[in-house]
Amino acid sequence: MNIYDYDCYTHDGQPFNLGALQGQVLLVVNVASQCGFTPQLKELEALYQRYRDRGFTVLGFPCNQFGRQTPENAEAFSVFAQREFSVEFPLMEKVKVNGRDAHPLFVQIKREAPGVMGTKAVKWNFTKFLVGRDGHAIARFGPKEHGVALKIELERALDTE
Repeated sequence: MNIYDYDCYTHDGQPFNLGALQGQVLLVVNVASQCGFTPQLKELEALYQRYRDRGFTVLGFPCNQFGRQTPENAEAFSVFAQREFSVEFPLMEKVKVNGRDAHPLFVQIKREAPGVMGTKAVKWNFTKFLVGRDGHAIARFGPKEHGVALKIELERALDTE
């Protein structure tokens, strides 16, 4: 299986066709509105704008599992992200990324790109999973990793056909 096999919904509850993104490089991120890392939404949008013409998409999934820093529903999160950070990349349904109720997409990408010392659990908001053109996770970046290392891996993935 790859990530295109999972059902996902947009922030307003509409089905989202992950299959339409086949062949693209994706950055799947669990996002939050009231976190110290929330300003990364601006950086994620800049990456999206810079690389989308090369086949790149950011997918933001609001998640309230870490410090309850996303108390609003997905629609309200979307309004916030657009208003405060001019986010245009797809914002998805609110999900859980850990535990029995974790979204199946996150279960797979955590397995394919484990964290430090092989850990599977997402530790905090703004953990980023780089997904290659084949629909499989190729790298995981913690919340503090959002600069040069991420761009290097992203460009490497974009250059892979």
